[in-house]
Amino acid sequence: MQKKQILHTGKLTIQSEAQTLLRLIETLDDAFVQAVLAIHSSQGRVVVTGIGKSAVVGQKIVATLNSTGTPALFLHAADAIHGDMGMIRREDIVIFISKSGSTPEITTLLPFIRSNGNKTVALVSNPNSLLASKADYPILIPIDKEAEPNNLAPTSSTTAQMAVGDAIAAALSELTGFSREDFAKFHPGGTLGKYYSLTAEDFATKHPIPKVDKEAVLKEIILQITSKRLGATAVLEGERLLGIITDGDLRRMLDRYDQTSHLLAKDIMSPTPKTISYDTPAIDVLDALRNHSINQLIVLRHGKYIGMVHIHDLINEGLT
Repeated sequence: MQKKQILHTGKLTIQSEAQTLLRLIETLDDAFVQAVLAIHSSQGRVVVTGIGKSAVVGQKIVATLNSTGTPALFLHAADAIHGDMGMIRREDIVIFISKSGSTPEITTLLPFIRSNGNKTVALVSNPNSLLASKADYPILIPIDKEAEPNNLAPTSSTTAQMAVGDAIAAALSELTGFSREDFAKFHPGGTLGKYYSLTAEDFATKHPIPKVDKEAVLKEIILQITSKRLGATAVLEGERLLGIITDGDLRRMLDRYDQTSHLLAKDIMSPTPKTISYDTPAIDVLDALRNHSINQLIVLRHGKYIGMVHIHDLINEGLT
């Protein structure tokens, strides 16, 4: 019975928070639009402030804004009224996060921010609060009850606040034309950054380039495949790519022919190899390998063969 009750409570909590988010979709209005436009046109940063659990949400919103191209910083409301307000520049826009909109730190800080000339955005649930009435762009977040059984701990309210923060960041990202390449610049150290900062050329240039002429004999072909350790070799005519010979092609050749000494590269190769451009991001290289169910891709720079990328290259980078 205890296990069933635990599962029931877990599902009920998620359901309650989901219902809050669905209601938020219906109530999000022009204040949200105007807030996003004001941030987009601002020459300053976004300063996010709050207290308690709302402060924790604020830190996450700041992280999301920064990672999607909008400069932001977090300022704890309690620290702000004890000297840290000096970090706010006149051109900055300040986002206040408060369910009640009437916590002492918030109501003390708000007039000073407004007197400094900063535009203010409020993520607030009480439409009759000081914060809702005085903020330039009050984004109302309706909360009937918290998902926590006693209706006390911030749960649905903080989930909704975070969702609005994500929505602001996403809208700003779209307005600024923030791209995958931009995202990679801000995430150079992690897996996400590698997906977009590393390219097919980065992998292809790690290896000796396996290649044979179309007239190459079987011994030369096998030496190229085994010595370059990519499981394949490109077949060229001069600098022009004609095809590819893989381990699989060699096995099929042995099944097809009793005598192989007379065979040349042009007789064994697959004439339509899968290729990819040198500047293709790693994530798209991985997708191509998976979609074609192959282990290697030929990499071309402006139509010229420059090497191969192997699935193991991406595995070694932790990109699978």
